[in-house]
Amino acid sequence: MKAKTNLTMLCDYYELTMANGYFQTGLKDRICYFDVFYRTVPDKGGFSLAAGLAQVVEYIQELHFDEEDVAYLRSKGCFSEEFLAFLADFRFTGDIWAMPEGTPVFPGEPLLTVRAPAIQAQFVETFLLLTLNHQSLIATKSNRIVRAAEGRPVAEFGSRRAQGSDGALLGARASYIAGCSATACTMADQRYGSPATGTMAHSWVQMFPDEYTAFKTYCELYPDNATLLVDTYNVLKSGVPNAIRAFREVLLPKGITKCAIRLDSGDLTYLSQKARQMLDEAGFPECKIVASNALDEYIIRDLVRQGARIDSFGVGERLITSRSEPVFGGVYKLAAIEDDQGNIIPKIKISENAAKITTPHFKKVYRIFSKDTGKAEADLICLHDEKIDFTQPLELFDPDATWKRKVFTDIEARELLVPIFQGGQLVYQVPDLQASRAYCQRQVDALWDEVKRFENPHNYYVDLSQKLWNIKRTLLNSHDMT
Repeated sequence: MKAKTNLTMLCDYYELTMANGYFQTGLKDRICYFDVFYRTVPDKGGFSLAAGLAQVVEYIQELHFDEEDVAYLRSKGCFSEEFLAFLADFRFTGDIWAMPEGTPVFPGEPLLTVRAPAIQAQFVETFLLLTLNHQSLIATKSNRIVRAAEGRPVAEFGSRRAQGSDGALLGARASYIAGCSATACTMADQRYGSPATGTMAHSWVQMFPDEYTAFKTYCELYPDNATLLVDTYNVLKSGVPNAIRAFREVLLPKGITKCAIRLDSGDLTYLSQKARQMLDEAGFPECKIVASNALDEYIIRDLVRQGARIDSFGVGERLITSRSEPVFGGVYKLAAIEDDQGNIIPKIKISENAAKITTPHFKKVYRIFSKDTGKAEADLICLHDEKIDFTQPLELFDPDATWKRKVFTDIEARELLVPIFQGGQLVYQVPDLQASRAYCQRQVDALWDEVKRFENPHNYYVDLSQKLWNIKRTLLNSHDMT
């Protein structure tokens, strides 16, 4: 779905001052390579999920400056008229490669690469980061919650607690890619096709003379989707008994046995166990029990371990805001430029903080899978034009502790970065949400359980090829800070 507004001016101001500087110093057409990557997995997890690419595609296709934009920039008094005239015809003409949405991605590896003239490549930084950071964060958190539920459906219930309308809408989208079964956000269903779902609020129950009347009326209105909120007054003494009575008097005469109750407070393990017993004894073994109430992956995991009789979960604020760690931390760094002859010149950013030292050059990323197990064993970052024979034994080494080495045999390698734009033209068919969701499930399933642990996950290795490691080491030595 195309963006309805021009988001070109949604950028940091320094993108424009740098662009003006590139223009006036003759660097505007210098081809640059920028990587989007992140350094630390949220919640100390083992991996993150890439999301937000579809919105990047929309943004790049719509990238242009309106007359009002140019007039505003002129009013700032610091941009040359030649540069403003250049912006009037501004379009993206570069190349972009990216990991498809739903791909597990690890610290330090590019999940998106831009190759474009300097002004274009620099200018798109802000929007690419805000989009990929937000949706990757929510997708990562959602997948943790979904995995904690161990196959029980999880619905995203967080719109009212999201940071703004885009946070609600795009957060719901990302959560569905990551495995949530549905969303409470109606517009997310309308726009993207993530199924909308909902039950009732406590106000519905309070609106009627008594709880039974509220339940009976709801069952009469929505007999095929009757989920009753049973904790407005007292779950076990009134809520569940009144729900059973409404089901028996309204649904059973219609031959309907599909129904549900929702618990939104109290000791969910105890209440669900007692409610399950009451429902079964009343002849409603098919009645589902839904739980909500400030849930996250740890609470859900504990409920499951404690034997809670909960069939599905609704998760709100702690999912849609990733409350435990609300920043993804993706960065956008220059990796290379081209000289006048088209030769690629690697660039590196050095820091006394080793984690902030970038990996230079135009790169590609392979995921190494065992043919025997089908599981992902490691990722390999290498030069864009490097030829590696994966039919032969492959020795990989830890780029930080090079004595740590392992030889892999009987493997297959899949390249993760796929072409999205070439010469400014879209060459990628953006999958629909269902396809991205199914792809995500397959890719997460290919990770070892040890990588998916919530606490102290196995360190999944992201290694550099020998050629790339040599280039990085040479650049580090040439900029010796001692």
